Formats: sequence, C-alpha cells, structure tokens
Amino acid sequence: MSPVADLRTSVGAVRLPNPFLLASGIWGESGESLAGAVRAGAAAAVTKSIGETPRTGYPNPTVESFDRWGFLNAMGLPNPGIEEYPTEIEAAIRSGATLVGSVFGGDADAYARVARRMAATGVVALELNLSCPHAKGLGSEIGQDPGQVVEVTRAVVRAVPLPVWVKITPNTADPAGLAAAAEEGGASAITAINTVRGLSIEPALRRPVLSNGLGGLSGPAIRPVGVACVWQIFRKVRIPIVGVGGIAHGRDALEYILAGARAVQVGTQVAWDGIGVFGRLNQELAAALDAAGFSRLEEAIGAAHGPAGSGTP
Repeated sequence: MSPVADLRTSVGAVRLPNPFLLASGIWGESGESLAGAVRAGAAAAVTKSIGETPRTGYPNPTVESFDRWGFLNAMGLPNPGIEEYPTEIEAAIRSGATLVGSVFGGDADAYARVARRMAATGVVALELNLSCPHAKGLGSEIGQDPGQVVEVTRAVVRAVPLPVWVKITPNTADPAGLAAAAEEGGASAITAINTVRGLSIEPALRRPVLSNGLGGLSGPAIRPVGVACVWQIFRKVRIPIVGVGGIAHGRDALEYILAGARAVQVGTQVAWDGIGVFGRLNQELAAALDAAGFSRLEEAIGAAHGPAGSGTP
C-alpha cells in the first residue's frame, strides 16, 4: 500500500486536521448544515456572512447555473442578523463543529460591532467579507480601497481577541496590494478569492438574467484567477493564505497549495455534489500529494515558488 500524505495544516493559530473548509454562503443556513459539513470531512466551516440587521437579499432570480463550470449569483447578502444567527452557531459548535464567523458591515465601526458579537459565539476566527461584488455599499465597494481595508481590518483587530482573516476581491487591478493593506491593518490571514463580477443576458427578454443585473461568478471557471491571486499574494505578504475558487478535485486544491495557500475553501462543488464531496477531496488530495512526492501537506505550501518564496505561517 502506498503511503498516505499527512494533510494536517494550520492557518496561524487555527489548527486543522485537513485543509478543506466549507466556504461562506454555501450550506451554512443552519447549525445542523454547518455541523454536517464537518462531519462529512471538512476541517471547519465558514458561516454565512452576517451583518448587524436582517437582510432579505435580492428578489429572484438570484442564481444562474452554467452546466458544471460555474454559478453566477447575486443574492444580496441575505441573513438573519447578528442578534439571531448565534443560535445556529451555538447548535453547530455543540455538535462538534469548528467554525469561522463571516461578517460584513457598511463601515469600520459596523464591522467592529458585528465582529465583537460574533467573537462571543465560540467561533475560532473571524472572516471579514470585504469582497462581495454585488451588494451596494458593502463588500468590494469597501474592499477595493486599500485605505478602507486597513481601516476596517484595524478596527476589527482592536475589537476582538480572535484571529482575523480578510477575504479580498479579485475585481481589482492589484489584489496583492489589498492583501498587503489587510496585513498592515493587523490581519492574521488572507482569504482569496471571492467571486468574479459577471453578467448574463437573456436575448429573448433583452435584459440580464439576474434581478440585480451584475452577479458574482464562482466554480471551476474562476480557478485560474484564484490561483493567480494566491500566487501574487504569497509573494507580497507573510501572513497565511486560504485559497478559494473553483476547487472540484484534489489536484485543484494542490494547485492552490503549491501557489502558497495553507488551506482552501470549497463552495460551488458542495452545491453540486453535496457535503460528501469533502471526503472525496481529502482522499484525492492525499493521493495527489503522494504522486507529487510530498509526504506532508506542509512540504507543498508555496513549493511552486522555489526557495525564494515567502509567506511563512
């Protein structure tokens, strides 16, 4: 029997039995669904992005599927608000799940207020959604400005005792510069990337398919964009990176790891294949590491950069 590669990893102080996390916005509506992802083999789950007050999101249609290569969505960050959602977090943690809490706000003070409440729920880290491409006045409208990234990150870091991960947008000329701004603000890690802004038009109706018009593209179609961003960020910052975007197979995860990611998040593939995908991905990644000559995941992190690479944990 061939050896099985050791998949253990860490994102700063957050220790993980494998590198796969459930991405925010997929399968995370309830405590049971969050816990179910971890039972199925995810090392941890990232919650829905939660704000100060409930949001209903945009009216339908909010999602368009393109066979097996992507989703275009504009949900509008629907969520029950930070006063209500902690009951779902507590249910997931009681079931043994490790959670990262995703939060958003309209400015630095709002991010800090939501983060403070989220930090009290038992999550092991916070992920700042500074990258949603379709929510007006939120997400990437803040996160495209390095100055605001520094300001928001610094406000949250000062407000909470937990590691702070900053999720950045690819819809910018310099994603690595945004990552550096987050590092300047005191971030513990970078999550890269969120969805790629896109638009689909129905010719018969002569209008966009999604009610909001613009949406965010996810799935295998954006994997090269995500890997490129992780590659650039690894050369720019020294804090850990969590890769996201288009991971359907173990080899896809290995690309992100070789580019510099210490962990990865999976979203669209869960929507297609269900939470059982995490067991398959763990097996495939172990086999891919073995085939590439790595006995431990740690050996592969940033290996595509050669000895000149940076990005220490």
